[in-house]
Amino acid sequence: MSEIQAKSTVIFHFDITLADGSAAESTRVHNKPAKLQMGDGSLSPAFEAQLLGMTAGEKKSFTLAPQDAYGMPNPDNIYYVDRSKFSADAPAKVGAIIGFAMPDGSELPGLVRDVVGDSVTVDFNHPLAGQTLTFNVEIVQVS
Repeated sequence: MSEIQAKSTVIFHFDITLADGSAAESTRVHNKPAKLQMGDGSLSPAFEAQLLGMTAGEKKSFTLAPQDAYGMPNPDNIYYVDRSKFSADAPAKVGAIIGFAMPDGSELPGLVRDVVGDSVTVDFNHPLAGQTLTFNVEIVQVS
């Protein structure tokens, strides 16, 4: 049985809950586990440290502070966009999450925080930034 090490590839299910106990995200909803290459920087070192030594079939629950999970919200990721940039299918409504085309062709989701006159405040921080999160993980496969 192989243990998760610094360069392992890990397939795992996870559930994320907020400090108030409400569900934030889960791979079980569509039964599609996540895949992680340890050490690739896609997840925080604190998250990876929790997985080290685990084996397939093992379950674990742990809580991470915001800086160890998705980081703290960055004020530089909040933009003011002119209302004319929005369309009928993607209206500027508070709470709406809209994909914005980036120069490289990718799409970045932004959350509409505020609409005042023709100025729309869009937050491009990860929706879970600034949150203390509890992760329930179940290791499916280690290679």
